[in-house]
Amino acid sequence: MAFMVKHMIGGQLKDLTGGLTEEKSDGEKGEAAAKGMTEEEYEQYQQQLEEENFAQKKAERATVRTHFREKYKLPKDVQLPTELAKMIAEDNQEEESKLSVLGQLSSIQNVDIDHLKDKAQATLEELKNTAEKCSLM
Repeated sequence: MAFMVKHMIGGQLKDLTGGLTEEKSDGEKGEAAAKGMTEEEYEQYQQQLEEENFAQKKAERATVRTHFREKYKLPKDVQLPTELAKMIAEDNQEEESKLSVLGQLSSIQNVDIDHLKDKAQATLEELKNTAEKCSLM
């Protein structure tokens, strides 16, 4: 009876609490010991199983790709059309210019970038002159 209640309500409580109060039962704690392995060996075994599953899925995807290539007579090397490549390169250049600080400032209306540069240079010069005149320096 307790198993049924835990099974039916446990999942909902776990979702509600975010799985923070998860306790391992005795059967779950000793998976490595039950298989006659140390924790490190068991972790390596689990990692090897994951790698084998990944390799299996990768092989299945490759098989599906070759099947569709043969079925629809698709080439193995698909090249991007030159016009599309040029458009993508232009978009990338625009995005790079927008990511810079000056690009952000130029996108704001009524901003004179040259005036801002001159003002920044003047401020730096003024700070240098003030620092040179300082008796502590």
